[in-house]
Amino acid sequence: MQPKTAHSARALRSQGALAVLRHVHAHPSATRADVARALGLSSGSAAEITARLKAARLVRETPPPRASGRGRPSPVLGAHPEGPLVCVVAISHEEWRVACVELGGRVITEDSGRHAGSPGLVGTLAARVAALHAHYGGRVRAVSAGAAGTVSGTTIIQASGLGWRDVALGPLRPPGVPLLVGNDASLVGLADARRGAGAAARVVLHLTVEVGVGGILVVEGRPVDGATGAGGEFGHMPFGDPALECPCGARGCWDLAVDGRAMARALDRPPPADPRTAAGEIIAAAASDPAALDAVAGAARALGRGMGALVNALDPDVVTLSGLALDLDARTPAALRDGYTSALMRYRRAAPPPVLRSPLGPQGPLIGAADAAFDILLTEEGLETWSRG
Repeated sequence: MQPKTAHSARALRSQGALAVLRHVHAHPSATRADVARALGLSSGSAAEITARLKAARLVRETPPPRASGRGRPSPVLGAHPEGPLVCVVAISHEEWRVACVELGGRVITEDSGRHAGSPGLVGTLAARVAALHAHYGGRVRAVSAGAAGTVSGTTIIQASGLGWRDVALGPLRPPGVPLLVGNDASLVGLADARRGAGAAARVVLHLTVEVGVGGILVVEGRPVDGATGAGGEFGHMPFGDPALECPCGARGCWDLAVDGRAMARALDRPPPADPRTAAGEIIAAAASDPAALDAVAGAARALGRGMGALVNALDPDVVTLSGLALDLDARTPAALRDGYTSALMRYRRAAPPPVLRSPLGPQGPLIGAADAAFDILLTEEGLETWSRG
């Protein structure tokens, strides 16, 4: 990568450049004309700002897929092939993924594997991040990690599905590169609010079921994640049976009412070693087994009741679902809606916030973690740092 100049740094600080770059990131298929209309720029200003961003190796222009109408077609703006990247790490209860993501959210390289839950996994992931940093050099501007657990700073305070307590993810950070760590469900919610089912709403409540319930409230594209980053631990609200103690130490956690552990109890089975896999198997069996169907319906109803309680408290425009919540809804939609409606305050029932299915699938954690990282890069300070090389 060629070194940048002080002149290019001053140019990127000028009015409009940051707004254009943020729009390109949020709308990676936008044309230059689209950006100009969205930001209220003249065509000349849009062209001039785009030229500066191209010179700084932040965006490139490509021809539109096909020209239509009169006049010269407007080029599509996208990530520059030598532009900034973020390295993303996703740790679920049984799988890891490491990827590099460019401006606009496209994953340009990804590796994955399964793990047994040992904290030694952090060293393995750190080596993979270091290899990507060595390959892409200064293009890697941040590392963003998401994990299935409660997070404070860059430490996983507890992750019952992994059996982790106080596991520091600091080793993932290459020298001189910032590290962000978030809860994976919260990151999926961030992605869904910006690029998925909640993209048109101002206040989005996202919920996912994997091992327990996770999620986040997102207001105007910003996650409400609390004073230390541990917000959104909805699964540890006391919506479940108070006779049951959760691995987190609290009693009656909602987690225990909606996942594979709840379904196993309903079938008089012992607690499953892998609640996520057990839930998938029971949901599949529910197609032909009435007992399994009842167990799934019970979990779906519990999910719906908790959803209603959170809607009463948080007043979102929409509720979006991902993970096993989609399977619960698909298999027993009436039970989930019954639980949801029954928990709503009476005045909300005529027009409750709609419940929408996330379209992001398994890419949700990667997209959300990348967006969290680009939030700190797409700032005046971030662009100045990029300009200095």
